[in-house]
Amino acid sequence: MTDNPLAGFRVDPADLDYIGEGLQRPECILAEPDGTLWSADARGGVVRIAPDGSQAIVTQTQAAAFEGAGDDATRFTEGTLPNGLAFGRNKEIYISNFGTDVLEVMDRDTGETKLLYDSIDGAPIGKVNFVLRDSKDRLWLTVSTRIRNWMEAMSPNVADGFVALADETGLRIVTDGLAFTNEIRLDANEEYLYIAETTGQRVSRMKVAADGSLSGREVFGPSKLGPGGFIDGIAFDAFGNLWGTLIMADIIFAITPDGEYLEILNDCDEAATARLEARFRADEVTADDMLAASGTVAPWFASVTFGGTGLRTCYIGSLRGTRIPYFESPVAGLPMVHWTA
Repeated sequence: MTDNPLAGFRVDPADLDYIGEGLQRPECILAEPDGTLWSADARGGVVRIAPDGSQAIVTQTQAAAFEGAGDDATRFTEGTLPNGLAFGRNKEIYISNFGTDVLEVMDRDTGETKLLYDSIDGAPIGKVNFVLRDSKDRLWLTVSTRIRNWMEAMSPNVADGFVALADETGLRIVTDGLAFTNEIRLDANEEYLYIAETTGQRVSRMKVAADGSLSGREVFGPSKLGPGGFIDGIAFDAFGNLWGTLIMADIIFAITPDGEYLEILNDCDEAATARLEARFRADEVTADDMLAASGTVAPWFASVTFGGTGLRTCYIGSLRGTRIPYFESPVAGLPMVHWTA
């Protein structure tokens, strides 16, 4: 870990700054070079936060949005819950909708939303969690579980999540049998796909072939993250460290290129997280167990996003916060595809 800029770096929760207010479930955040932030919002859209802090919600409009849905169109408008976000080449916003179990694309100015995928191999697609665009304009999609009530998948004995790839041939599964698939990232050269497995409490990675097929699944870093190692979001920095969040422990960590685990920020309620871990191991987790395991800064850290000048500002997405904490990193983030093209 020689010369790693994260060596010895820690953030005190008391030193965090904040942006945004009145947000609802700001799970995923996109940053633009001009300082604008876009945050998923449970009110059914995306909140745009300008560099001066002013904000406005762009609400999804569903009229004529799901042209191929027929008589079942209402199921795409009820219970919408934007989760993972990605910019398209023309700055349209891809939305993985955890509420309606679909992948959508939204015009960021008007909110007009169109359905892209709601099924795969002739079956409902499942709990769509995250979407990532690569340099070839392909979309990588994670599905956490095929179980409609995702709480039933909060078990050490369920591993029915998968990663799918959408390209010019359509949507296909490229790897299956994952333990609550969450965020995914490609490394700088797009040689490996890194996969956060929430209930597996680990990061896996797989070699990416030119056609998008994956092979050679292996664990990257510790075989079990902890404490309360329910990993949610991940993001690379320019040095090659993979940053991540432990949801329900409210910890930000990094895994170095050598696989070493470094803790960066800790807002954990250790007793509540330990109880949750024990209940999980016994396969007896309840919603109350999960809700009790949270910190105070922005409960349930869900993602890390690099933005700001030089990509050195780290923004924290969360499931239960109403604003976005941020801090300055000693190393720049790895630019996302939309940052450079």
